[in-house]
Amino acid sequence: MRTFRIPLVIALAVAVAQTFTAHAQTVTETVLHSFTGSPDGFDPVSGLVQGSDSNFYGTTRLGGTSDSGTVFRVGSDGTYTNLHSFGPSPDGTAPWAGLVQGTDSNFYGTTISGGAGTNDVAHGVGTVFRISPSGTYTSLYSFGTYHLDAGSPYGALVQGTNGNFYGTTGAGGTNLNGTVFEITPDGVETILYSFAGPPHDGAQPQAGLVLGSDGNFYGTTYFGGSSTNCGGPGCGTVFRISPDGSYSNLYSFGGYPNDGSWPRAALVEGSDGNFYGTTWAGGSGGACEFGCGTVFQITPEGIETDLHSFHENPDGADLAGALVQGSDSNFYGTTFGGGPGYGNVFRISPSGAFTNLYAIPYVVGLGAADGIGPEAGLVLGSDGDFYGTAAGGGTSANCGAGGCGVVFKLAIGSGGGTGSTNCTFSIGTKTSITLTAKGGSKTVSVKTKSADCAWSAVSNDPFITITSGASGTGSGKVVYSVPGNTNTTALTGTMTIAGETFTVNQAAGGCTFKLSPKAGKLKATGGTGTIKVTPNLGDCDWTAVSNDSFITITSGASGTGKGAVTYTVPANTNTTVVVGSITVDGQTFTVTQAGAK
Repeated sequence: MRTFRIPLVIALAVAVAQTFTAHAQTVTETVLHSFTGSPDGFDPVSGLVQGSDSNFYGTTRLGGTSDSGTVFRVGSDGTYTNLHSFGPSPDGTAPWAGLVQGTDSNFYGTTISGGAGTNDVAHGVGTVFRISPSGTYTSLYSFGTYHLDAGSPYGALVQGTNGNFYGTTGAGGTNLNGTVFEITPDGVETILYSFAGPPHDGAQPQAGLVLGSDGNFYGTTYFGGSSTNCGGPGCGTVFRISPDGSYSNLYSFGGYPNDGSWPRAALVEGSDGNFYGTTWAGGSGGACEFGCGTVFQITPEGIETDLHSFHENPDGADLAGALVQGSDSNFYGTTFGGGPGYGNVFRISPSGAFTNLYAIPYVVGLGAADGIGPEAGLVLGSDGDFYGTAAGGGTSANCGAGGCGVVFKLAIGSGGGTGSTNCTFSIGTKTSITLTAKGGSKTVSVKTKSADCAWSAVSNDPFITITSGASGTGSGKVVYSVPGNTNTTALTGTMTIAGETFTVNQAAGGCTFKLSPKAGKLKATGGTGTIKVTPNLGDCDWTAVSNDSFITITSGASGTGKGAVTYTVPANTNTTVVVGSITVDGQTFTVTQAGAK
């Protein structure tokens, strides 16, 4: 098995800003800050969060004045401030996760070690802390005894609608397989769930939770699940948990070569209501011993689809960071390794259309500016550019040949991000349509000034189907279809096209049917008859049922749209007329058979 963390031993020599062109799209990377180890930090393994003041905030796992990690702030222009250096107990050490800004404007985070809880580990098993935008720091909670509490929170916190924060720990709990916990802004902690481990549950979550639009939290575990393809620890799971602790295991990963394994990153909920994520290994990519990783989609009900399997070169390997959805509805992410160099930046549509955007060069020797090995995902800034961290590289030699890491900015498009003026999109002045109950196929035009600008289209309602143009670059068209409305009420749905909302209204319908002929007459010798069924809408379903034993339906017992019902009647040996009926979607078809002479 590949180790959980790969040492950073490679660096590179590049300019402060460099460009990379892939599939006619220009990507410009600018390094905003190169870490120096002390006093400003080393090894930024977590991602950034943009604060309400437009600055970006993050953590480094090591470095600072005590070499125990830092909290920092950096502006989009590269202005850097070290807000806090973690130190000895009772302070935490080694913040592995990023920060979340609470509704009180303060930032909240975790450390995987340190703190006052020393019952199991001499140096503590982690903390939860609060820090203001100006650097006022408070340690809120120290995790304690593993089997009674929890420890080692690798994932970021998320704030619930009740104002409390929710997170995961990679260890501890009643089964020593990690936990889900809740903590108030004042530091009162509650364990909501203890993972049981394989074969029926997940184990050792490395990622934080995401709050779904349904009010539940969704997350992943690095190990556990029902599959044995990854050995005894399992290949990992996806789970759902409510704020009160009601837990459901949604999916167990199957591992190489048919599925992903060992998900390290948090999920992200897309504009279509599904969740999207990455796995460190697995998939069909054979260049890596256990697969090079995947991007997957999973519904809130647990239906999983692998969108892309990585193959190390040229598309990268080892995905540790979460995805972010751009203003064009596509998802953007990073690979820790692989590619032509040492890590990649990629784009993938909700349907799985994959594009390599930027390859980090592979050059031996201390880097002049660029970073290597991005372990965290990207964040979409309010200026339309993407921001992120790389755990290694940079200009400083204080951390060895691998460098101390960097903060970088990526402009994607013709000199601007997906949200910049160079990549604005228009779907015309008409952003809605009203269709008759019969439905039909229609087209929406997408216009943009640059042929480099990528976009995607997603249906947000099941009665709207995109038949072509689910993604594109430059100007293009989206073709969608709507079936007949068989409901007696009007329907309203939307599509997200190039980041804009297009509304589809459909008039009320309901199904009515015409039967031809209206009745059937057969001789005493029996025979076969046919009923033609004609609905008002081509999408109306119907059924036919014989109400009398002497009438047998031989074909057309059910159908959709136009169709026919075929029935047979045996010879009538009685001298009296026989009358029976067939019910076709609520209408009665009478069959009369003459008596024998």
